Amino acid sequence: MTKNFGRVGSQAIERRDFIKLGAGVGAMMLAELSAPEASAQKAPAKPGSIDVHAHWVPDSYAKALVQLGRSTTSIHNPLELDSNLNQRIKWMDEHGVKMHLLTLDGGMPWQWVSTEQGVHLAQLVNDAATEAHAKYPDRFIAGVELPIRNPEASLKELNRVAGKPGMRAVHLPNSMENGDFLFQPAYDPLWARCQELAYPVLFHPIDGEENIYGGKERLGNQLAASANLNNTLGFPFESATTAAKFIITGTLDKFPKLEIVLPHSGGCFPYVAGRIERGLLAKKFKLQRPFRDYVRRFHYDSIAYYPETLRFLITLVGSDRVLIGTDDYAPMDVEEPNALVEQLNLPAQDRDRILWQNAARLFRL
Repeated sequence: MTKNFGRVGSQAIERRDFIKLGAGVGAMMLAELSAPEASAQKAPAKPGSIDVHAHWVPDSYAKALVQLGRSTTSIHNPLELDSNLNQRIKWMDEHGVKMHLLTLDGGMPWQWVSTEQGVHLAQLVNDAATEAHAKYPDRFIAGVELPIRNPEASLKELNRVAGKPGMRAVHLPNSMENGDFLFQPAYDPLWARCQELAYPVLFHPIDGEENIYGGKERLGNQLAASANLNNTLGFPFESATTAAKFIITGTLDKFPKLEIVLPHSGGCFPYVAGRIERGLLAKKFKLQRPFRDYVRRFHYDSIAYYPETLRFLITLVGSDRVLIGTDDYAPMDVEEPNALVEQLNLPAQDRDRILWQNAARLFRL
């Protein structure tokens, strides 16, 4: 007979489910189920979520950038610094977030650093991530940062930190100087290793004039820049291009167990997927599988801003492919991480998948 560990909403937590969740998330949920007298005297807690799009800037990394003559976004967003993890946890508790998956933001340095500098910076970030997890194992996990300009150095750094506590994914820029370097054969060993480790790959566009999608004259001119179009339009186009090229290059077929998380609800990819498919049919471009199967190969964060937009995404790809994201502490952050999902009044099973179950499964918590 299966032992029942308690209930979340209308769902029972059984022993096998607790084991799947792991000690971190499982223990947090059991803590919420304990002390019934105290629970009866306070307002119901907000649903706990796992935020997979949360930026940070380790202090050691920020100082190293300054030594290289570069500033960091932490100057404008000091809460990103790892010295403010306690303040971050306070924000998480106030907003119903159980765990952050920590990654660098669009200011990633991999474009301009030398290989040696890139390796050093990646090591600083990754070592800081393991320390953050060790200090707060129930609150923080991280994506491995890599000096991605050099595939061999990237693979070496991935192997150095593979399996270290708290490291549960790989974090990469979509492109650099609008170049599709990631689809070159030299990067195949990296994809193979990510697949072997079961490390999902999280993407985020990189900042800088050279990386403005569509060119500086279109999205980077003075008027467009003042309206933030490089972020609000360029980033979504970038993610759509990344998704499409993972499909047409055959990379998803070559690495069938490789998991990919697209930021910003997949950018514009889910909303133009039908047009992409139609274009492939018009050119008689052959795919190994139906195009909709590839659309569901990706995971998507929930940063859609409009509940109607998020509902469309869930309808298209399924509630099992959507994860909570906040973009904290960036200027484009989502102030109430769980609010969009809660506004949709989804069935409890779908809601819980998006809030925490999908992330717990994907990142093996």
